[in-house]
Amino acid sequence: MLILPAEQITSGSGPLSYSWTEVLDQLKQRLTTESRSWPAQTNLYLVARDRLLTVQHLQELADILQTAKLQIRRIYTSRRQTAIAGVTAGYCVDQQITAETAATNAAEATTTAMAEPLVLRTTLRSGVEIRHNGTVVVMGDLNPGSSIVATGDILVWGRLRGNAHAGAKGNGRSRIMALQMEPAQIRIADFVARGPSTTPQQFFPEVAYVNPQGRISIARASELAKNETAIGLKMPATGRVFSQS
Repeated sequence: MLILPAEQITSGSGPLSYSWTEVLDQLKQRLTTESRSWPAQTNLYLVARDRLLTVQHLQELADILQTAKLQIRRIYTSRRQTAIAGVTAGYCVDQQITAETAATNAAEATTTAMAEPLVLRTTLRSGVEIRHNGTVVVMGDLNPGSSIVATGDILVWGRLRGNAHAGAKGNGRSRIMALQMEPAQIRIADFVARGPSTTPQQFFPEVAYVNPQGRISIARASELAKNETAIGLKMPATGRVFSQS
């Protein structure tokens, strides 16, 4: 695990700031003097905390780590811009609410309050996983082998062909929406289902929700507003069903 210093740290002598150049120089020195060695392509978990990182920053970091046979496996950050840069660079990202949560528990966020929606304008490639303590909006596709885990809703302005888990902390009223709903696996809270058993000749924007019988169903998104007060209780099915797990 590589934990980056915050951009500004308060000490007894006042605030201290660490430029990106200083961070890279310290990392190079640490790797040079480090007595341990790792097998080739050992996974590294990057805890960026509140530091703002761009795609260029991540590439510079990856180049240095590669010399030590380390590769970034996942990025933990409390900043939305860094999360977006990480996804753009092709990394798995976990956007935490606070830096303290990310540093002390890199496995999952423990705070109950949800963060602002995370908006990604990219297509998620196979192997990329996004975790966010809130709603996730993707302006692109979820390719097979990619996944999103969100405590809120998931909205895909494209084809959903990967895995999607909404309401990850138990909110069964969460929804998953997509222009083309073709998931490998879909989860809402603790309810799990595999992809639809039929493929329509024509796609419509659809929403997946948990019906009163405790099963994941699909309805056309155009019907959602008409039945919003019923929270899906009367939404007509599209004729396609998920294989419940």
